Amino acid sequence: MKKILNLFAIFIFVIGSAQLSNIADGESITFRIHYGFLNAGTANLTTQKTNYKGVPHLYAKGTGQTTGAVKAFFKVEDLYESFINIETGLPSFYVRNVREGNYRQHFETVFNHDNNTLILTDKKEPANGSKVIKSVKGVQDMLSCFYYLRSKTPEELKVGTIINMNVWIDDEMFPFQLKVVGTENLKTKFGTINCLKIIPSVKSGRVFKEKEGVTMWVSNDANHIPMLLKAELAVGSLKASIDGIKNVKYPLKFTK
Repeated sequence: MKKILNLFAIFIFVIGSAQLSNIADGESITFRIHYGFLNAGTANLTTQKTNYKGVPHLYAKGTGQTTGAVKAFFKVEDLYESFINIETGLPSFYVRNVREGNYRQHFETVFNHDNNTLILTDKKEPANGSKVIKSVKGVQDMLSCFYYLRSKTPEELKVGTIINMNVWIDDEMFPFQLKVVGTENLKTKFGTINCLKIIPSVKSGRVFKEKEGVTMWVSNDANHIPMLLKAELAVGSLKASIDGIKNVKYPLKFTK
């Protein structure tokens, strides 16, 4: 079960700029990961208001790890960090530090949105140094795009919306498209909640079965909290369901 958090970031796509006014300081969202019938792991996303180089930023941290029987034969310990400019919603600094079985990778990225470049540093031992890479306007990283999508108002993220963007994943830029295809009342451990149903176009082959092998449900309100993700993988299927929610800005409307 590789790249747990990639499956969250891969369906989050937006364009332009937006203030992160609907993300609360100290927010925490936890997901339970299932691989087929196995309880495979957990993922957690947290936020903290801070300053980066003297400018107000949102510090977002994502962790993912395997648990139980899955951990015994495939150990995952993933860490993602992003410093996101609160005014523009764009990332300034991004860290991907992952251990997945025998796979080990540690990248740090500094974004320069004024001249559309980024500095990529390979921190894995032995380190491969830094290099300057040409970027594109409005590029997001794997964490910043998650909060950037959520900053959209209900009017901006409604049924029929199609959004395109570029996401910096690992050491490469990927174009994606997202479609809001409908609404659905979704049952969760907290009760039933009305959600937007979102389908991204993703690259098929090594990971996903089909071009549109991922579906996500987010709360149909100003929070846009992910409630459920389903992914048909090249081998098996993966599901991530909401398991814990703390300090969200707006009350969530669950019904029994």
